[in-house]
Amino acid sequence: MPIDYRVERWNELSAPLSAMLRLRLTQENYDVFQWCDNPGMVYGNHMHAEDQSHWIISGTLEIAVEQVGTFELNAGDRDYLPARAYHSARVIGEEPVMYLVGIKRN
Repeated sequence: MPIDYRVERWNELSAPLSAMLRLRLTQENYDVFQWCDNPGMVYGNHMHAEDQSHWIISGTLEIAVEQVGTFELNAGDRDYLPARAYHSARVIGEEPVMYLVGIKRN
């Protein structure tokens, strides 16, 4: 069965606002928390039991999803990661990456 991972690119003229992104995730039935990783941070290959969405506020995060590919997420970009999809992540560049993590409620 193919993995339904996808990325939405930010196409607004203004920078993303954390409060607005959080509101939208909450309205889409996600529990939301904000996270920050420093340059050089790497998460090895793993999976989650629930659907998740990562929405980048600042910095750059690279996510590699098994059987799908590798994606660079920049400020405003958002992904949709299905439950049980194996993936790894790392911070790209010299800037910390700040992002919202949405965990889909059942």
